[in-house]
Amino acid sequence: MTLRETMSPPPPPNPNNSRRRNDAEGCLVLSELNPRMVVDHLDDEGQPLHVLSFGTLREICPKCQTSHLKLVLRQSSVRMAHLFCADCATCYDAHYSNGTPALTL
Repeated sequence: MTLRETMSPPPPPNPNNSRRRNDAEGCLVLSELNPRMVVDHLDDEGQPLHVLSFGTLREICPKCQTSHLKLVLRQSSVRMAHLFCADCATCYDAHYSNGTPALTL
């Protein structure tokens, strides 16, 4: 038996996923955000800020060029989903080259 005989044929293309697939293949355009507009209570030096990141992305921070960005979704102290660089503490919004937001559901 050959490998080809054990594989099932690929599923037919789904026209509903074609736009999503085309957007996903494009490069992300990152725009720096003011952290005070993204996260609540940034000025409270005495209080720890509890923000969860949801994974490391392949994109590298354009500012410091050393760290992969992390995805931060909305939560109790986070106003909007964004990408975050833990090394230089910079926040970014992301969209595709055609203007479609990359961080919205």
